[in-house]
Amino acid sequence: MTTKRRPWVVGLCALFAAATILASNVLLSSQTRTERIPKNAQEILGRCSSLRQAAGPPPSFAKREVSDRFEPGTNATLIRNARIWTGVDNGTQVLHGDVLLDRGVVKAVGKVDRRLYAPLENLTVVDAKGAWVTPGLVDLHSHVGLLPLPSMRATFDVNSPHGPVVPWLRAIDGFNTHDEAFQLGIAGGVTSVQALPGSGNAIGGQAFMMKLRRTSDRSPSSMILEPPHSINGTSVDSLLPPRWRHMKQACGENIKWYGTRMDTVWAFRQAYNEARKVKNAQDDFCMKAEQGLWGSIEGQAFPDDYRWEMLVDVLRGRVKISHHCYEAVDFDGIVRLTNEFQFPIALFHHASEAYLVPDLLKRTWGGTPAIAIFATNHRYKRESYRGSEFAPRILADNDIRVVMKTDHPVINERYLLNEAQQAHYYGLSPHLALAAVTSTAATAVGMSHRIGVLRTGADADVVLWDSHPLQLGATPVKVWIDGVQQLPEDVQVGVGKEELEWKKTPGVPDWGKERRETVKWEGLPPLKGRTEEGTVVFTNVGRVWAKDEEGDIEELLRADVDSEMATVVVQKGVLVCAGSSLSCLHNLKSSSPPEIVDLQGGTIAPGLMTYGSPLGMEEIPSEPSTGNGELYDPFSGDVPKIMGDTAGVTRAVDALQFGTRDALLSYYRAGVTVATSSLSKTTLFVGPNSIIPGLSATFRTGATNALEGGALVKEVTALHVTIGRPHPIGGRNGRGPGVSVSTEIAALRRLLLEGESKDTETGRWFRKAAEGTIPLVIDVSSADIMASLLKLKEYIEEARGTTMRIVFSHATEAHLLAQKIAKARVGVILIPSRPFPNVWDDRRILPGPPLTNDTTLVKLMNHGVTVAIGAPEGWQAVNTRWDLTWAALESNGRIDEQQAYALASTNLEKLLNVRIPKDKADLVAYTGGSALSMSSKVAAIVSPERGMVEFVQ
Repeated sequence: MTTKRRPWVVGLCALFAAATILASNVLLSSQTRTERIPKNAQEILGRCSSLRQAAGPPPSFAKREVSDRFEPGTNATLIRNARIWTGVDNGTQVLHGDVLLDRGVVKAVGKVDRRLYAPLENLTVVDAKGAWVTPGLVDLHSHVGLLPLPSMRATFDVNSPHGPVVPWLRAIDGFNTHDEAFQLGIAGGVTSVQALPGSGNAIGGQAFMMKLRRTSDRSPSSMILEPPHSINGTSVDSLLPPRWRHMKQACGENIKWYGTRMDTVWAFRQAYNEARKVKNAQDDFCMKAEQGLWGSIEGQAFPDDYRWEMLVDVLRGRVKISHHCYEAVDFDGIVRLTNEFQFPIALFHHASEAYLVPDLLKRTWGGTPAIAIFATNHRYKRESYRGSEFAPRILADNDIRVVMKTDHPVINERYLLNEAQQAHYYGLSPHLALAAVTSTAATAVGMSHRIGVLRTGADADVVLWDSHPLQLGATPVKVWIDGVQQLPEDVQVGVGKEELEWKKTPGVPDWGKERRETVKWEGLPPLKGRTEEGTVVFTNVGRVWAKDEEGDIEELLRADVDSEMATVVVQKGVLVCAGSSLSCLHNLKSSSPPEIVDLQGGTIAPGLMTYGSPLGMEEIPSEPSTGNGELYDPFSGDVPKIMGDTAGVTRAVDALQFGTRDALLSYYRAGVTVATSSLSKTTLFVGPNSIIPGLSATFRTGATNALEGGALVKEVTALHVTIGRPHPIGGRNGRGPGVSVSTEIAALRRLLLEGESKDTETGRWFRKAAEGTIPLVIDVSSADIMASLLKLKEYIEEARGTTMRIVFSHATEAHLLAQKIAKARVGVILIPSRPFPNVWDDRRILPGPPLTNDTTLVKLMNHGVTVAIGAPEGWQAVNTRWDLTWAALESNGRIDEQQAYALASTNLEKLLNVRIPKDKADLVAYTGGSALSMSSKVAAIVSPERGMVEFVQ
């Protein structure tokens, strides 16, 4: 039933309501007249108003005419005829045209109106000739400036010993402008980085987005991308939004020196509870001020606490948190924390298990964090053991943003783009792979209005590449930061990349099956392949490489692109025919039907070899329970008498572990079938574990145990010593400053002159080294120390009438003595293959294009030195074939494919005196292309020693 209201009733109600409001206003007016309004009322109200402002750029930012980072006197630049990857539309936008840079700002992209640049008096025009142009690369996890190169104890400024929670610390206060990594990063196209405190604290302090360009001011502050208004105590305009701030948090293993995981989460909760108290007090204070209740806050200062002001900003949503976190258990704890205190996380870093728990990540308060990860650097500690190369693609498939990072100096800042290239190789789409080091990264930290994209109004950070940026070895031709050109003009870049193919996105294999298996097995899928001892026929073979009778690599067959692909027949692991299908199959005799494998234009090539890492010596490098244990170092303590040997020389073969994941992944993913490992171990922060790490062994990486036929290639391969200046951060075994160089060389001289009885292990093997019956591999970096060792070699040979087989391993500065090393007939194994000025002994590197025309590798080869390459850590062995590709590409055409193969196969065999005869040498079949191309993957290993073919898929 509907009831009609009479007009006079409605009127009476309205009159009553009006009277009530009038009475309330009179009462409020009366109260207001009795309040004492403080003189700074407007200041207080302005500050209170600013608390509600969301962080970000002002609305007018994109219309700016000049950058706050503009260096007066910088020419405007017009980049013409470019293929421009802008980073816009999730990285899918590609324009053909020009880019105009002026006064530190991108003025136009694509079709640039001539009227924009015609009036400019000082204009530099660059013809890109159709080459790719991208935004400057952005690394969101770097310790550049905080761990400056070369590393020194005095400049180790990343972690605080003053408790797990230190949000008041600022990375800028430890940022060193003399870091040699700045120029190296720029040489890789990196223009901006997030300089993070370390992960040794739960809340490690405030991070800063930095430009790598050295400014005319020369100060750390002048390198900050967008300084928060509070950085120098400047006042905040309440009418403008505040700038984003950045902070580092961490959980898991790295914080355990302060307690357990439970202690860490409690430390978080306690800190955020204190911050919440301050925030609530501020909100209450402002509520009273804005209501005019000045009497209730008379005499009170605005509630604030310097210790917790950063966390208060976190709770107000004004801080982009980068959270170091690896495992599901830690993600769960932090996600619960964000919901308890209601604050967002910008990124989870490292995040080895993130791809296994996407739904958990999506429960983070305020939205799903981006995930900043390595491409292939996994298993270095227990937390990262389940990390996967397929994680970027799996995360993207779950609509989670992916960022690739270096954690410099863990990975050289220069090779950030290589992380994106590898992510693409293992399945991440091209636009997301490039976005992962540009636009996605910039967006994740609130900086996409300035960096990571090419659009009008953005910072003038631009890279011109010699090839498609996802092509392995892509190198900057030019780099601009704030419109300032950064690279030398007299270095050749891109020789050998003139063909159209280099401008295209590289094709990559299908890894769908492997991805599914990875998730199914929670990161630890079985890696053992299926074997076939009968006949296997490989069809559609493009090329075949094999060893000749002298043990060198030769090309046996190359199919003409205009004719039929080749066929290769293998019986009981032995290659019996390589040629046309007609010739190889006509006389084929097999008791059972052969297995047919289509290589899709792929290659068969000798298995690769790796040296330098503790591959097979440990499963998880930072977990002692999975390794050999600590060596006795005669220079840091007495060797137990039970050894009966002064130097305590031991054999790697006694500690070999077969079936480690790094070894199997190197075998099945990269065709690395043989490894030589010693007991030597050096980490980024700790020097060598012994001056005399003993005797190395050579083994097959795919073998299941030491008793399997062919598993041990050579039980004793070489004698190893380490000569170098003390490590700046941790001495041998992390204890003390280390031993002097003069002491090390004096000891080596004595031992080579039969200073110990030949009845001892030390005496026996140093005698063999002096006689030249076993290689003496010396891990050394400094050219000065190498010079002393060359003199020592000459002295020992004259004194004993022998010829020694000496190899310099590591050898960062070997290029400075290339001619002398060649004359002394000393070999060189470069580790890493691309130089890095890690410590003082490594500082004089020859970086190669785009900084220098020569590389160390090229210079040594030009002087006739037998050179090979190695890997310092076990996880890096899986990238061996990419290292060979890089070596060839950086040589500007001076290293051909045959020479590249030799760097990680026959040259290593010669230097280490590991002779694997032609009839026992493994071959690797790759589908889809050359062993050195991104289009290929390992399909099978052909093993004559074991009489079988092992299939990877």
